[in-house]
Amino acid sequence: MENDVTTIVLNDEDGNEIEFEVITKLDIEDKEYVIVVPMDSDEDTDAVALRIEQDENGEDILVTVDDDEEFEMVSEAYETLFAGEDLN
Repeated sequence: MENDVTTIVLNDEDGNEIEFEVITKLDIEDKEYVIVVPMDSDEDTDAVALRIEQDENGEDILVTVDDDEEFEMVSEAYETLFAGEDLN
């Protein structure tokens, strides 16, 4: 995924398009992740961690991080990166 991407559009489970702001991209243990938040969210909305993978055509796809250990690892990296910063 390009490092200069600032927004992405994803479909929810109902097929509705939702625009997300890309907060940061993380490289952890040979895997790439993006942290995103919905563009129209309020300040209390949690960020979402997505893993970047490639499909059979070599195109980037975003996969929800479902594994608790993997999610914790990404959360810790994100918190370490932004420790002490006020993101609001």
